[in-house]
Amino acid sequence: MRFLMTTRPTEDARDDEGLYVEMAAFVEELTASGVLLATGGLEPGGVRMVSAGEEITVTDGPFTEAREAVAGFALVEVRSREEALEVARRFRRIVGDGESVIQQVFGP
Repeated sequence: MRFLMTTRPTEDARDDEGLYVEMAAFVEELTASGVLLATGGLEPGGVRMVSAGEEITVTDGPFTEAREAVAGFALVEVRSREEALEVARRFRRIVGDGESVIQQVFGP
């Protein structure tokens, strides 16, 4: 089962040398075990695309509700939803306070 885990930006995020050491070890462990398929940070602005009938509107960010934007993601492959939640719990313990969303990915 694949899950997309996303995080939102926060002003209270932990930012110290220990964070980088712990996160590097966590990413290395998940990669070596084959759980972590992809990970990355996302630009804060982005581009919004809206379609209505034949018209497609493109708007450059940043957008008003920046706290609702996605700051980063990880795509993991695990045996169960519970395992995905445990991976997310471990991530939150490393980075500190904030919000993550975990969604199952369907398809091949």
